Amino acid sequence: MMSKKHKDIAPTPVLRVQDLAVLHRQDALVQGISFQIAAGGVFTLLGESGSGKSLLAQAVMGKLPAQLRCEGSIELAGRRSDAADQHARHAAWGRQMALLPQEPWLALDPTMQVWRQVALTYELVSRAAQDSQNDSLRTARNGARQAALADLDRLGLAQAAHKYPFMISGGMAQRVAFLATHATGAPLMIIDEPTKGLDHERRNDMLALLQAAQAEGIGLLCITHDVWLAHALGGEVGVLLDGNLVEHGPARQVLERPQHAYTQRLLAADPQRWPHATPSASHDVDHATPVVEITGLAKSFGEQHLFSGIDARIAPGEVVAVNGPSGAGKTSFGNIVLGLLQPDAGSVRRAPGLPATAFQKLYQDPVAAFVPGLTLKQALRDLIRLHRLDWQELEYLLQRMRLPLELLERKPGQVSGGELQRIALARVLLLKPALIFADEPTSRLDPLTQQEVVQLMLEQCRRHRSALLLVTHDIYLARNVADRSIRLG
Repeated sequence: MMSKKHKDIAPTPVLRVQDLAVLHRQDALVQGISFQIAAGGVFTLLGESGSGKSLLAQAVMGKLPAQLRCEGSIELAGRRSDAADQHARHAAWGRQMALLPQEPWLALDPTMQVWRQVALTYELVSRAAQDSQNDSLRTARNGARQAALADLDRLGLAQAAHKYPFMISGGMAQRVAFLATHATGAPLMIIDEPTKGLDHERRNDMLALLQAAQAEGIGLLCITHDVWLAHALGGEVGVLLDGNLVEHGPARQVLERPQHAYTQRLLAADPQRWPHATPSASHDVDHATPVVEITGLAKSFGEQHLFSGIDARIAPGEVVAVNGPSGAGKTSFGNIVLGLLQPDAGSVRRAPGLPATAFQKLYQDPVAAFVPGLTLKQALRDLIRLHRLDWQELEYLLQRMRLPLELLERKPGQVSGGELQRIALARVLLLKPALIFADEPTSRLDPLTQQEVVQLMLEQCRRHRSALLLVTHDIYLARNVADRSIRLG
């Protein structure tokens, strides 16, 4: 008979973090972080972009940039290591822990078909592959292929199975990356912004997958700006500000009765709580002289029909939301408007006499918009010199978005996704274009920063009479900023 002493022993958590700090020289970027995650449990981190959430995840993984170091201790499935000994945790990659990164494009091989990327995980590091190591290689590969195809079908991605990552939408890429991560069977999954860029239906699908993973006993370290997701997952929530955990507790307690002033402001800035705005451009839009006139637009890729019969006139200073489910062709529609993609039918007539820089794009994945080998400062100086722009105006825009100039000394891969997204916006606004196609321009931002950035973007568009074609899956954001919408799918 088991003694009471043994009965009272708590199960070993899949992750225990104690007094974790991340430092650059003597400057603490993250400090004093302690928490633990039980099997099937979840710890969700909220906080603004640049607050240290992704750095914390990188420290746990043992993959911090070379110029950073960490202190404290990290315990994975009962095995403790000094946080500073990052190499000690590398053997756990794909076996004890797996990472879904914030940028799905960086997680996927551009030369490999979608189904193969998921199947390869099953073949190499999943429990299924380990359990079947005595089977023939052909049997193992066939099993991996069938498992991958079944996963894709369950997430509505069957049609994308034989495509390459550049042929699918950002939302689709996010789901594929999740499947490849989940296929490891690792007891801890670190997931960075798992619902960004997903429409409401697909967001529910992702939630169901995460909850199913929890039911399997997988612990989740979830980094998100999606307050809805934090609510739905439950468990524990921590709020990070300037590298410090300013509030930590059960999800319902933190999200419904926040104690810290920053948490209160963060939750109040959710687009669902914004006041419904009067159409922003109705008083100063000249509808007789559109920037773009769209007639009978249609587009398909092979057997995949995206949209047809789209008519629209977009006037200077007008804000038009483009919405529809993931994969409906929103990015393709914008690329056609910009002249980057040819339609199958219909026409796009742009206002005459505009300069080559008059049509600008804000990419859904900001990392795709920058040269990886150049510092941000050099890239922006080149732009300003080429187009005879004003560096002081850039400084003003960065200041409005709470971005320190020191960030520009780094390369694109050395700043957070949210910081890079704001720098990309500043670069586009500098050009004062006639039309901006903004593809999920705030998907990497917390609610508070998103509210500030959207206000700045609208202010600049009104001031310079720039039309804004806004792709967003957030129905509340679209409702509160757009004059009207174009629905695809």
